[in-house]
Amino acid sequence: MTTPAPAIDTLRQSLAQVRTEVGKAVVGQDGAVTGLIIALLARGHVLLEGVPGVAKTLLVRALSHALSLDTKRVQFTPDLMPGDVTGSLVYDTAEGEFEFRRGPVFTNILLADEINRTPPKTQSALLEAMEERQVSVDGVSLPLPEPFIVAATMNPIEYEGTYTLPEAQLDRFLLKLVLDIPERDAEFEVLRRHATGFNPRDLAGAGVSAVLGSAELAAAQASVASVGSSPDVLAYIVDLARATRSSPSVRLGVSPRGTTALLASAKAWAWLGGYESITPDHVQAMVLPVWRHRIQLRPEAELEGVSVDAILRGIVQQLQVPI
Repeated sequence: MTTPAPAIDTLRQSLAQVRTEVGKAVVGQDGAVTGLIIALLARGHVLLEGVPGVAKTLLVRALSHALSLDTKRVQFTPDLMPGDVTGSLVYDTAEGEFEFRRGPVFTNILLADEINRTPPKTQSALLEAMEERQVSVDGVSLPLPEPFIVAATMNPIEYEGTYTLPEAQLDRFLLKLVLDIPERDAEFEVLRRHATGFNPRDLAGAGVSAVLGSAELAAAQASVASVGSSPDVLAYIVDLARATRSSPSVRLGVSPRGTTALLASAKAWAWLGGYESITPDHVQAMVLPVWRHRIQLRPEAELEGVSVDAILRGIVQQLQVPI
């Protein structure tokens, strides 16, 4: 049963209002806000990269507040254990048996702060949760709440005491969003708000209100899944992926999982714009955030200062677009 058109329009308007609500707390990161909404609609996970102080954590908190979703934050450190994320069995002396105490992963939006500061053993504890949306304990699979996404932050300038994310885990992030230092006017607005009493820990006091719930979000996700895609556009996505694999600067190109991720993201972006099917423009708009973390450069290309974003832009410009 399809959602009636008026209801779909209402959902779009509500999601547009979500961006407005988040903007009451976060200034100058409109692209990242839209990226997180796309990830929620496509049921994917997000990697947020930016220097300290660009509102990565505040952005996730404000979004969850505007969507009436539960959120939990985990500060990833070198001594963090897998059980600290997923939960652990604890012996109940009163009952004389082991009881599973759920970890912070049992939430709607898990904020994994500085995920690259914890060893691979703990990073991999997220793999099952991210892919299967469940946690297995003592042979029993426990489903995670719906919706569920991981929003993981990384600091791109500090490498001491960090651990490179495994390729298997990187590939499970739908998007990698880069949060830059805001423009001068936006930075002035941030300072002006703080000068007039803005408290980032009090979102309700900042005027951020809930405009959508999990039921409406589920309806929007179902509507996004019904967005069409022509064979020509699907072939265009495949050709883009194959071009990354044949690039002389690339050691590891985009996998088939990357093509399905680009399709899902393009559908979400097209749906937000009111389109019934995706176009090459929607695909091109999502290439960088969906693929920038899935490509490995050759060492000589890295030494020459070649960037993944530049390679992807070149491929998009050179490949013929289906008409």
